[in-house]
Amino acid sequence: MQDRPRRGPTVCGIFGLGVPELVVIAGVAAVLFGPKQLPELGKSLGKTVKSFQQAAKEFEGEIKKNAEELKEEAQNSVDEFKNEVKKEK
Repeated sequence: MQDRPRRGPTVCGIFGLGVPELVVIAGVAAVLFGPKQLPELGKSLGKTVKSFQQAAKEFEGEIKKNAEELKEEAQNSVDEFKNEVKKEK
């Protein structure tokens, strides 16, 4: 199956949403919350996204740390096994 050529530029905004989707969401938000509450809402949303990104980075760091520890333990086990095999010969 061949890929079709893309028509026009593709812009990927927040969470994979394109520009038209973001415009519709912003319009609905303006109608629901009013223009006076939008800056406060945006600020709250920004803080939430920032804290989520920070938590994701911490989680990723812990995963990498644990993976490295497991790798070291596995390597130590392999080295010990090799030494035992050499001793038996």
